Amino acid sequence: MSKQFDVIVIGGGPGGYIAAIRAAQLGFGVACIDEWKNDKGGPAPGGTCTNVGCIPSKALLQSSEHFEHANHHFADHGISARDVKMDVAKMVGRKDAVVKQNNDGILYLFKKNKVSFFHGRGSFVKAVDGGYEIKVSGAAEEILTAKQVIVATGSNARALPGVPFDEENILSNDGALRIGAVPKKLGLIGSGVIGLEMGSVWRRLGAEVTVLEGLPTFLGAVDEQIAKEAKKAFDKQGLKIELGAKVGEIKTGKAGVSVAWTNAKGEAQTLAVDKLIVSIGRVPNTTGLNAEGVGLKLDERGAIVVDDECRTSLPGVWAVGDVVRGPMLAHKAEEEGVAVAERIAGQHGHVNFNTVPWVIYTSPEIAWVGQTEQQLKSAGRAYKAGTFPFLANGRARALGDTTGMVKFLADAATDEILGVHIVGPMASELISEAVVAMEFRASAEDIARICHAHPSLSEATKEAALAVDKRTLNF
Repeated sequence: MSKQFDVIVIGGGPGGYIAAIRAAQLGFGVACIDEWKNDKGGPAPGGTCTNVGCIPSKALLQSSEHFEHANHHFADHGISARDVKMDVAKMVGRKDAVVKQNNDGILYLFKKNKVSFFHGRGSFVKAVDGGYEIKVSGAAEEILTAKQVIVATGSNARALPGVPFDEENILSNDGALRIGAVPKKLGLIGSGVIGLEMGSVWRRLGAEVTVLEGLPTFLGAVDEQIAKEAKKAFDKQGLKIELGAKVGEIKTGKAGVSVAWTNAKGEAQTLAVDKLIVSIGRVPNTTGLNAEGVGLKLDERGAIVVDDECRTSLPGVWAVGDVVRGPMLAHKAEEEGVAVAERIAGQHGHVNFNTVPWVIYTSPEIAWVGQTEQQLKSAGRAYKAGTFPFLANGRARALGDTTGMVKFLADAATDEILGVHIVGPMASELISEAVVAMEFRASAEDIARICHAHPSLSEATKEAALAVDKRTLNF
């Protein structure tokens, strides 16, 4: 006998669990299915983001940042700290505890909002009278039915052809977060977000880190001026970044990993490392969903085909997050999850891809929203640019972190903000002001004339807006 719901959500990551909670708030009977297990076999909702992505990486970044400050920056503040050591097992244990707190928090939210949670893999069985039958394959098999189904099954790390992840020597984001000791030499293929963040963690703890990037430019999606500033900082820190690298044969053995590669000049090279992190993007996860069994249309990448409102090829079936088109970002998935729940309720859910912020949590942090200068040039759009360095910001000086800048791009005629790009301290927090401003279609002058607290890092945002009109006050 099947259990009947109004809405079934397959996947409990950021897109799925948020969709389930919002649908329940709107009065629907909701089930959420998620198969992720903790080390004891219990449920661990939250998807890649919570378990092997955003949350644990930030925990390790915080720990490694404390270690670096104690070793290299405390003395500047008059603090003597000798013989500082890192207990990697304890650091990883703290990371695991942070993950569990988030897992438990989601289970609590399900209970609070009366969402029925099912631990197992969800898959389509067949279409039934006005809806769909969904099987839960877990400790005990369950059959659920609903008229509305939201697929939020996320994505998986992309492996190099012929080089599968073993999570011991060849690491995805999962293995990169479970390294048990500081490797002497760490290699990264691809300067993706997770690669740069994990490279930053282990570099701070003493590893010699080399990044092999196939593209001739660093962080091609980032504004070019900002990317150059970031690379300058990474070079200074000792992160070795090789651009235009062509990777050849990869061998693993007791001594670690050997990577044959060719540099930008065409010269053959060999990189010998203890561990190799592969960070070359992610692929949509539709494995085991039985999409073909019900005629759910996928594209050539394996992503579920959806329209602008996240409707799939099947009536009553929706899809959100990494498994569909658009940026593979947790917060984008959340916004789509809320929007779909509201559309099911007959409301008008809203997601604006033009104001989705991007963040790389390295040191310095990199964050941006809207268009880059190279995109505006390519489109032939007339624009004005304004920048302001953190070197001239009082709070940044007090923090002892003056790397980077804030950059504004505004329409030459209307002054509407077209993009904001930041590299520097707390860029991840500062970008929110730009997102709000762009969502309300503010002008650079609007930000320039708003009073910002002194001393604060946010004053750099105001000054960069002033710079669009060439009238900075502190530089």
